[in-house]
Amino acid sequence: MATDTRKDPFRGFNFLVEIDGVTSASFSEVSGVAADGDTVEYREGTDAINSVRKLPGLRKFTNIVCKRGYTTNDDLWRWYQRIYDGQDDRRDGTITLLNEERKAVMHWNFTKAWPNKILGPSLKATGNEVAIEEMELVHETLSFEREPA
Repeated sequence: MATDTRKDPFRGFNFLVEIDGVTSASFSEVSGVAADGDTVEYREGTDAINSVRKLPGLRKFTNIVCKRGYTTNDDLWRWYQRIYDGQDDRRDGTITLLNEERKAVMHWNFTKAWPNKILGPSLKATGNEVAIEEMELVHETLSFEREPA
């Protein structure tokens, strides 16, 4: 007889990306959801132990890379063009992981994002792959929240 309920991991293919509250792009892949930080080493001259203290330093966030198949929707290119033209068009967004019933279970929220890099597709006359565009988002913060069970 089972003594506990089974907890399977969530699958990586059920997700949504919302930018400024709008799910405008259906991405096939998202990567770079990561946070890192510097360590500050510090020692006072009067410390009895001859070693350094390790203090948290500046937090850094990896650029988020989003990939999707090409369609007639050119919103990402127009957003990139506004940044290229010198406009400050920073946006907040959320990456949401869904369970098997397509209900939200986890969210990664990023703020003040803007497209730093956008790539067109690799084109090959002998291939039959979908044309994929890639966008790299720079952002200032990343936070995590879990939906209540």
